[in-house]
Amino acid sequence: MKINVLFQDKSIIVVEKPPKLPCQSDKTQDENLMSLLSEQLILDGAKKPYLGLVHRLDRPVGGVLVLAKTQEANRALSKQISEHGFTKEYLAVVCGVPDYPQGELRDYLKKLVTINMSKVVPEGTKNSKEAILNYSLLGTSKTEEHGEISLLKVSLKTGRHHQIRVQLSNAGFPIWGDNKYNKVFVKKKEWTQISLWAHRLAFKHPINNTPVSFTSFPYDEYPWNVFKE
Repeated sequence: MKINVLFQDKSIIVVEKPPKLPCQSDKTQDENLMSLLSEQLILDGAKKPYLGLVHRLDRPVGGVLVLAKTQEANRALSKQISEHGFTKEYLAVVCGVPDYPQGELRDYLKKLVTINMSKVVPEGTKNSKEAILNYSLLGTSKTEEHGEISLLKVSLKTGRHHQIRVQLSNAGFPIWGDNKYNKVFVKKKEWTQISLWAHRLAFKHPINNTPVSFTSFPYDEYPWNVFKE
């Protein structure tokens, strides 16, 4: 599998992570982004490529991702993330239509480690963290199987485990194809591809401090192509 490189220089490499590909090796021992990209860089002439994974996308989620190519860049990017200097925008197809065309969701999430999920809990719950996102409605469409579906743009203000998935589900418009947080798809026996895509990533270049921005678009397939226009 060849990884689509959107941009690279001596300090960073920006790629489009394919859906279903884990960012790094896990217990499944499946192919992963870090290994494939390292092999690709070696084939392109790099001797001992350094790759720093400064942020991640869930395995089923595709879209834009930046990696550091030096330890200096890794430190600078990691600092930006810890100081909320990254802008992360996602596209999501959800079941239903939000009551308002724009909104902010604020919840407290607790990670359920044993089942690799998160849930919304009351403020003050032990080990919970505040989760904040903004969304805007880009379009709606009626479908035979799932009724009305909507295309949302989601801007993350915090970075919590499964944040977008659990917050949208809790708000009443779960993501199409989500086998963990959309009850309709949890009941399905067959696997479905979640309709969540990392669309835009903006940050300051770790060396020259210049603002940079990169975008990626979902594949031309259902249900994304319902909103082609």
